[in-house]
Amino acid sequence: MKLLITGGAGFIGSAVVRLAMSRGYEVVNLDALTYAACLDNVASVASHPGYVFEKADIRDRAALDRVFARHAPDAVMHLAAESHVDRSIDGPGAFVETNITGTCNMLEAACAYWNARDRFAGFRFHHISTDEVFGSLPPDPSVKFHEDTPYDPRSPYAASKAASDHLVRAWGHTYGLPVVLSNCSNNYGPYHFPEKLIPVIILRALAEEPLPIYGDGSNVRDWLYVEDHAEALLCVLRQGTVGESYTIGGDNERSNLELVKSLCGLLDTRRPRPGGGRYADLIRFVPDRPGHDARYAIDASHIRETLGWRPSVTLDEGLARTVAWYLDNDAWWRALLDRDGVGQRLGGGAPARTD
Repeated sequence: MKLLITGGAGFIGSAVVRLAMSRGYEVVNLDALTYAACLDNVASVASHPGYVFEKADIRDRAALDRVFARHAPDAVMHLAAESHVDRSIDGPGAFVETNITGTCNMLEAACAYWNARDRFAGFRFHHISTDEVFGSLPPDPSVKFHEDTPYDPRSPYAASKAASDHLVRAWGHTYGLPVVLSNCSNNYGPYHFPEKLIPVIILRALAEEPLPIYGDGSNVRDWLYVEDHAEALLCVLRQGTVGESYTIGGDNERSNLELVKSLCGLLDTRRPRPGGGRYADLIRFVPDRPGHDARYAIDASHIRETLGWRPSVTLDEGLARTVAWYLDNDAWWRALLDRDGVGQRLGGGAPARTD
C-alpha cells in the first residue's frame, strides 16, 4: 500500500513516516520544508526502498496534481499545517493560506485523482487535526472532548484547523470522497521542534536560562506521546469507518506548571546543574498568551472500543524518554536554534502588519 503523507518532515508527520516504513508501507513524503520541517527527522528511512521525498507546497495545486499523477497513492494522510498557536496570533494569514486553502487544494487534487481512476475501492483521505477546534474545557475532570463536541475554536490556529475539518467533511458529503478525520491532544516526544513547551523547557534548562510559564501555569493539557499517536493514525487509516471522526488522546492530563516541574526533576537526575541547585529554581511566570484556553482533555473511548487502540506510554514514561532523547541528540536540536522565531517570545497579541 502506498501512502501520500503531507508534512512528513515535521514532528508528527515524520513519526508517521518512520512507523509506516517499518510496517512495510510505501511512502511518498510531501513537504514544503518550511521553518519547522527537518529532513533529519526521516533520515533513518530515507534510503529505504519504497520511500520517496517530494518537495512541494500544498498551496500549489499544480504541484499536487503532478505528485498524485506521478506516484498514484492508495491513500492520503494529510498532516501538513501551520501549527504553532503563538505564531498564529502574530501572523494569522499564513495559517489561513496553508491550513484552509492548502487543505482545499489537497481535497481538490485528491478528488480529481480518485475520479480519474474510476473511484477505486479502498482509497482514503485521512485528515489529521487537533482538539483545539473544540475550544476550552471547564476544570471538571469528567468533562472531556469527544467526537460530537461542538466546535468552538479560540485562536487563529484553531479556527483554521476547524475550517479545514469542515472542508474535509464537505468533500465527503458533496463529492463522495472517502474521508476519515482525527483530532488529537497535545503531542510530545523525539524530534519535537524547539518552539513548543516541552522542548523549550528542556533546552532552556540545559542553557541555564529562565524557564517561562504562561500566566500561573494552571492551564491543563492531555499529553500524547507522538509514537502512540502515529500508531493511532495508521489504525484509523486501516480500520476507520469512512465519514467518521476519531478523537485521540493520551489520557495524561497535567497542568503546565506540573509538567515543567516534572521535566526539571528528570533533568536534575540526568544532567545536574553545573553550579548546583535545582532546575525548578529557573521557573519564571510570564504574561499569559492572549485567549489562552484553560484545559484540553480527550475522551478516546470511541477509538478504543471500535478500533482497539489505546495509548501505551504514560506521561512519566514518555517524559523520561523525551528528556533522554534530547540529551542524546544535541546535534539535531542545535542545528535548529537559529531558525526564525526559535527562542523568541511570540504571540504578543496583535497580528503583524503587512503594509
